[in-house]
Amino acid sequence: MSEITLVRHGQANTGARDEASYDKLSALGHQQAQWLGNYLRDCKDNYARIYCGTLTRHEETARAMGFDAGQLIRDPRLNEMEYFTLARRMEAQHGLPIPQEREGFVAHLPQVFAAWEADKIGAPPESWRDFESRTKAALAEIAEGEGPALVVTSGGLISMVMRQCLGLDTAATARMALAIMNTSLHRLHNIGGTYAPVLFNAVPHLEAPDRQYARTHL
Repeated sequence: MSEITLVRHGQANTGARDEASYDKLSALGHQQAQWLGNYLRDCKDNYARIYCGTLTRHEETARAMGFDAGQLIRDPRLNEMEYFTLARRMEAQHGLPIPQEREGFVAHLPQVFAAWEADKIGAPPESWRDFESRTKAALAEIAEGEGPALVVTSGGLISMVMRQCLGLDTAATARMALAIMNTSLHRLHNIGGTYAPVLFNAVPHLEAPDRQYARTHL
C-alpha cells in the first residue's frame, strides 16, 4: 500500500450556486495552488503518481501547482458530489433554502448530508452509497500502485475518505467537510494493513502572516 496525499482544490467561484458556475478557480485559488506547489518543491516532496478528478477546478489546481497535463491521471471517481444539485432538490422537496453566505452552509450542509444518506432526496445525481463506493474504489486502486501518490480532489470526497478511515457517522462527516480548507493537505499511511490519516487540513504554505488571509473554506 502506497502513501497517499490528498489535496483539496484551490478556492473556486464562491458566488456560484450551481455546479457549472462553481467549477473554475478564482484568482486567489490559482495563487493558493501556486504557493502549495512551490512549498512541495522546496520540501523536496516527490510523488510517483499525480491523480486528479475530471473537474476543471481539479486540473486548474494541479496545473497551477506546476504539474503539466501529461503528468495527470484523471479519474472521474475523484470528482466532488454535486452539492448544488442536491441543495436545489432539498429546496424543492423539503423547503430548505440554499444559503447566500458561508455561515449559512454550516447548518445547511449537515442537513443535506443527513437527508441524502437516508435516501430522503428524490432523484439525486447519485446516491450516497454510490458516492461512498466510488470513493472507496478509487482510493483502493490508487493504493495498489507503486510509490507515493498525490491526489487533487474536493472537500466532500476528502471527508468521505476520512469517514471510511475513521468510521465517522454522517454528522461527523459533515463537520469534517465544513472544516477542510482550500489547497489543504491530508496524508494517509498504511498502518497495520489499513489506511489511517497522519495529516489533516494542513496549509503550511499559508502559515506566513502575509498569507493567512488566503486560508479559505469556500
